[in-house]
Order: sequence, then structure tokens, then C-alpha cells
Amino acid sequence: MKRLCILIGVVFIFISALAFADTSTLIDFTQLAADVSLSGEATPTENEATLVDFSGVAGSSFDEQLRKQMKTSLAIENWEVHLASSSRTVANQSKSFTREAMTRTDAADFQGETMSGITVMGVRVHFPLPSFNSYAIIKPPFEIPAYAMKTELQADGELEEVEGDLGTKFEGYGVIKNVGVIKSVEVTAYGSNFPNGIGLVLKDQDEVEQNIFLDYLEFDGWKTLVWNNPNYIAEVRNREIRKYPLYPKSEPFTKLVGLILYRDSMQEGGDIITYIKDVKVTYDKAVLRPERDIDDEAIWGILSERQEARKAAELRRLGNLQVLRFLEQQKMHEEETE
Repeated sequence: MKRLCILIGVVFIFISALAFADTSTLIDFTQLAADVSLSGEATPTENEATLVDFSGVAGSSFDEQLRKQMKTSLAIENWEVHLASSSRTVANQSKSFTREAMTRTDAADFQGETMSGITVMGVRVHFPLPSFNSYAIIKPPFEIPAYAMKTELQADGELEEVEGDLGTKFEGYGVIKNVGVIKSVEVTAYGSNFPNGIGLVLKDQDEVEQNIFLDYLEFDGWKTLVWNNPNYIAEVRNREIRKYPLYPKSEPFTKLVGLILYRDSMQEGGDIITYIKDVKVTYDKAVLRPERDIDDEAIWGILSERQEARKAAELRRLGNLQVLRFLEQQKMHEEETE
């Protein structure tokens, strides 16, 4: 009887270990510094690992040189700050943007990570001075694709797809795959005693958005802000157990839509400055991947077909907006340089 109790205890521990599965980095801004220039300038403007080419949806009226410039990335300074409509005046919007920021080489929180400091995302938001509620969303320059393939930038400026699994390009750059129930979310942020709140928006494979409030920035220095899911059931016996077909179900994922800074009407308006290092998610795995006797995907190819269709749809949505922005950039006045 004693041995049976021990065996049952071991089984429950094993099941619990499977349930509380992973903590993964959703996005790490230290990896999004600009490291490549597309126009031949000395100063890098784009992040090579997250480059996407939108020239395929631009039409045929552009020459080859312009098409090679039709690329964008998740480089920190490409991120956008969108103020709430009630706050979006020209003056407020022009003073709200992101910048690369380098920490000190001897920053206590990151000693040992690098010998020369690390790059983080700096955010400036200029809220209206009058007393009313507002917010600002810090968004990537495009909706992060969940199904893009990894690429390499060639010497001629072309992006070449790398052989491998479809949809792995942005894993760790705003996308996490095989996500079931989210247990907690962590954001490493730098506070300067601003009373403003901070949160983020996530989206899953069914296009369902989740708005998560984390905490307030009323502290000095770096701090890990944590949101714990109040609906997370830690006890396995209390969970609703279901069986789902293993194939051809698409792999669940979660991706970052943006970060949010809140301003309460009783708080002071004007400039808010903060810095973000990374976002991490702790979650249950949606599907365990045991070894199977038959490779279903090799025979039927259903998941690859679906993902190729979604990849094409994502590229069309991304490209149409980026082409319009590219054209607007070409129209803008450029300062003469001596």
C-alpha cells in the first residue's frame, strides 16, 4: 500500500511538471538594435534578423534599385507610438517616439551579460497637459507575422529564405509557438518615478486580443513587472480535461501587438520617459510532441498548405501599408548636405 501511494505521488508530480511547462522570451529588445543599412549609408537603420521584403506587392512601376530598398524590420527606432485619438494632436504625436538606448557598462542589473552595456528600447510619450484619461500604444512597424520563414540578407541586397520549418523567423522576436494557457507575463522596465501604468496587448492564433495591465512605473531603476493570470488553475485535478485531434490541428501561438502606457486624469501631463528590455511569458504547452510512428505532415502536407496561405495573407497586409509609407517617404523634402 505504501509503495502504491508513492507511485501515485510520483505520477502526480510528473503530470504537474508537464502542466507547468515553459518560460520563453516573447521579445528581447537587446536583439533589435539596428545592424544593417539598406541604402549604403554608414549608419545602420534596420535589424537584419527581422527584415521583411514588401516589394512583391508594390507593382511593376518601380525600378530594381527602389525595390531593394523596400524592406523594413523590427529595429527599435522603427517602432511607433500611437496616442489615443483624444490626445493625437500634431504636437503630441511628433513628440512621441522610440529610440535606441545603451545602458552603462557597469549597470548592476546586467553585469556579465556584455562588456559594453546593452541596447534597450527607450520610449518618449508626450501626453496632453489638460486633465483627462489617455493612453499610448507602442507598436511594431508592422503586425508581427507568425508564419514567416527565416531569411538571410545577401550581398546584392536580396533576402533569401533559409531552408527549415515554416513560420520560425519571428519566434523570440514577438511570437511564441505551442502556447496553451498563459500563467504569467513579465516585463523588464526602467522606471523614473512616473505614476503612469504600463501594460501590453497579446494576440493568439484565433485573432483574439488580450489586454494585460502590469503595474505602475513609480519606481527608480530596473524592475521586473509581473502579471499573474488570476484564472490559471494550478491543481491538475481541478482542470477540465479534453481530448483533441492531434492532426491536422494548427499550432497555437501568442504574439505581441504592442505595449501600453496609461495616463490617469489626475496625473501630470507632458513627457513620460521609460525603457523596456524584454517581455517573457510563462505558459502551459498546448500540445506535447511524442514520437509518432507515421509522419502525417509528410504524407498530407495540410499544415504547410495552411501556413503558406496565412504567410501570403500576412505579407499582403504588411506590404500594402509599407508601400504607401515608402512612397510618402520618397515625396518628403530632404535637407541638403554640404
